[in-house]
Amino acid sequence: MADIETEQGKALYDELLWVHGVIRRDLNTVQRLAEAVLAGLDPLDLQHELQRLETTGPLWQLKVNCLRWCRFVHGHHDFEDTAWLPALRRADPSLGPVVERLGEEHRQISDQLDEIAAAATALTQLDDGDGRQRVVDALNTLAGDLIEHLAYEELSLGPTLRRMRHL
Repeated sequence: MADIETEQGKALYDELLWVHGVIRRDLNTVQRLAEAVLAGLDPLDLQHELQRLETTGPLWQLKVNCLRWCRFVHGHHDFEDTAWLPALRRADPSLGPVVERLGEEHRQISDQLDEIAAAATALTQLDDGDGRQRVVDALNTLAGDLIEHLAYEELSLGPTLRRMRHL
């Protein structure tokens, strides 16, 4: 593969950065929601608000945002595993160890996303301090791993991706 950045490759890399930006932004939003619920509302007031305003209550928003965001990240990683990573490995076989590491991280992050979804769902069924803490802990664990993963992926795949002519 030539060492020259292609227009298609630059577009692919820019798309990767955009998607990672969305993931980072939404992770911050979901963490803020979880911490507000943990620090905040009296459960009786929260339950009243949920009944009155069903789709705007904090726990409902937390659950929906967590589940939507978790599905988005799952979908992004599935696409990378089935399309991008095999194409990048074919384009640059020296990326084999990078692709393996990213695949392992995708599986680890998938388990963490499932824990977030389960914790958010459980919180809407039983609102207690332990449930709230479970959501916050799950999000904080994911945040550290996911931010590191995104940075590694961008750094490791960027040079090859920017030279791609097609996937």
